[in-house]
Amino acid sequence: LLTSPMPHARVLNIDLSKALGMEGVVDILTADEVPEQPGAAANILTNEPHFVGEPILAVAAVDETIAQNAIEAIKLDFEPLPFCVDPLESLRPGGPNAYLEGNTVVPRQGVQEFKWTAEDFQAAGEGELPMGEPTAEWSYGDLEAGFSEAVFTLDETFVTASNSHHSMEPRTALAYWENGKCHVRGSTQSQSFVVPGLANYIGIEPENVVYVAEYCGGGFGSKGSAYPTMAIPAHMSRKTGRPVLMRISRAEEYFLGSARPGFQGRIKMGFREDGRISAVDLYIVQESGSNGGGGDMGAAASSVSIVYTPLAMRYRGISVLTNTPPRGAQRGPGQNQIAMAVEPLLDKAARQLGIDLVAIRRINAPTNDSRYGANRQPVTSAHLRDALDIGAEQFAWQERRARSGQRDGSKIRAVAVGQAFHSAGSSGYDGLVRITPDGILHIHSGVGNLGTYSYASTSRVAAEVLKYDWDNCEIARGDSSLGLPWNLGQFGSNTSFTMTRTNYAAAMDTLSKLKEIAAMEFGGSAEDYDISGESVFNRSNPSRRMSYARAAQRAIELGGAYSGHTVPDDINPMTARAVAGLVDTGLIGVARDNMGQTGMVPALAAGFIEIELDVETGKVEILDYLGVADCGTVNHPQGLATQIKGGAVMGFGMACTERLIYDNVWGLPGSVGLHQAKPPSYLDVPSKMGWAAVNIADPQNPVGSKGIGEPLMGCSAAALLCAISEALGGHYFNRTPVVIDMIVNAHSGQPQSHTPLQVNTQ
Repeated sequence: LLTSPMPHARVLNIDLSKALGMEGVVDILTADEVPEQPGAAANILTNEPHFVGEPILAVAAVDETIAQNAIEAIKLDFEPLPFCVDPLESLRPGGPNAYLEGNTVVPRQGVQEFKWTAEDFQAAGEGELPMGEPTAEWSYGDLEAGFSEAVFTLDETFVTASNSHHSMEPRTALAYWENGKCHVRGSTQSQSFVVPGLANYIGIEPENVVYVAEYCGGGFGSKGSAYPTMAIPAHMSRKTGRPVLMRISRAEEYFLGSARPGFQGRIKMGFREDGRISAVDLYIVQESGSNGGGGDMGAAASSVSIVYTPLAMRYRGISVLTNTPPRGAQRGPGQNQIAMAVEPLLDKAARQLGIDLVAIRRINAPTNDSRYGANRQPVTSAHLRDALDIGAEQFAWQERRARSGQRDGSKIRAVAVGQAFHSAGSSGYDGLVRITPDGILHIHSGVGNLGTYSYASTSRVAAEVLKYDWDNCEIARGDSSLGLPWNLGQFGSNTSFTMTRTNYAAAMDTLSKLKEIAAMEFGGSAEDYDISGESVFNRSNPSRRMSYARAAQRAIELGGAYSGHTVPDDINPMTARAVAGLVDTGLIGVARDNMGQTGMVPALAAGFIEIELDVETGKVEILDYLGVADCGTVNHPQGLATQIKGGAVMGFGMACTERLIYDNVWGLPGSVGLHQAKPPSYLDVPSKMGWAAVNIADPQNPVGSKGIGEPLMGCSAAALLCAISEALGGHYFNRTPVVIDMIVNAHSGQPQSHTPLQVNTQ
């Protein structure tokens, strides 16, 4: 790829002659040859790049060295255009816009210019976030009465930094065309959900895409659906008539791999004497990068409404485009940023009110009767109080709190707790299973393999419904040519709740058909039959028994819905095509999840941490950590344990080491590699970390399961930030990440190197 060296520019002329004349160069693909993405969107290729590193063209050659040499031989003429790397600067009257058309994305209208007045900025005090006209707003309850009731009120400005997704596997992709179909091998955390978007990027129908994604070396939201660069080898292959492999470097992954939106925010919180939050007034300015960023700010506000259950709340926000890498959902999008901002303030209030840090969280924690968001939506289950109780007991909270603040030379020990949330379940997707005449149960899963093995743990539901020995089950996954159903993508902690339901639905359809086939064979009605030992039998006369293998053969003989010749009207076309490819291979069970859902599914988590902070060096050593999950019924204990610990490690990085850095004069990046924005390694965390689960079934899932992956990152990040503030005697930074020089400056009473609202800075 030839990528932009400028934060915003227009390509005036491209001279390809020297590159095309080089031996080994096959062809060059330009932006004029690929579909243009409308509005503020990440492009496949572009002649108006909006960030350093955005692809302008692609060179195909017989090897990578020749391709790179050809890129260096290409001559480009650019016209530099205005750029912006700070949302507040863009909101000022006459401030720079990231796009020629404007600086924010208005739904159904595209990119528009939106400015605040000089009076808006003047009204804010020193270090306070100005609060001009928002583009999003909602409220509930009596805000004025809530603040009147408060005995203690906080009004705090905060900053949460953007940070790269840092997927360890770059988004390398391969494509070739065969018999009118485009075969693509890519790196995505989802499988079936990717296909429609990928087809759109390529410019073909979804049924003409064969997509293979058996493994994914990290995505964290950035690979949940199709992304533009994965279509480049498909377009190049169509142009050249040859298979094309596109390799993405680590530096390119930084630019193209997406990043978490940053916040410049302000929150006012009112507390009653007992610690109950009576009112919250939240304003967020979201840095949305070059593509509009997503709904983090609204998700953050909704998170506040459920984690802290304020009696009254108002939210206002505005999303601002900048000439920095595209933003997208990263593990806990919005919810984890706000956890880092609010959790330390909860500690500040607890100190003022003389309330224990766990107790103030229990007082405000949600229950099964709590309501969520602007529309006061009900929840399916909420057991954060149980998580806090379990954590406090297992972590020996009271004992550890007694030694929190103890000093040994320059090192101070501190103990803290953090919480986080994410909505974690959906419904209405399809399940597909198949019993073949050899007696094997084939569970067809459109779930991607993002490293959590959720494709396997959710598939076990089908085996359990049918009382199958797991050794006699096979999972068809990772390749759309295997006949995979329409499933939601693997993001948003939804898979455990959503896909246990789809597999349950398909298995129940299979169970009904097994009983019907047995009734045809032996007489009576389907209700007279039951299953055990991979066979179906008559309850009143168990000798009338048919093996699953025999039932599968009989299904082929019967045809119709039994062997896939007909399918339910309400299933997705992708699922119908999958079944069509499996006709007469056995007994087909296929169904849409129509079980209904009457509330938001909350994933809730609490993290308990003990650290040792060296005030002379700013180094933070994490001594111990315990994560507790409210995830309904635990599907896969080992998988859950790894999720809790892995989420904690990611959270530690978000809290203390990872950020985007951009020069505001030239718009150039300063944190391209892993060194400048370091994810924690094994050397940065305890060798052993603890985990626990509430393990109370969610009533709206057939096995009681709900998701959990996202808040495990947010609660650990919040806990670490709270512990740092605790070690410093109650100094609250109100920004992330908290890096070592900030700690040293705070302890020594020196001014920080940044201003309170500065972003993309060291």
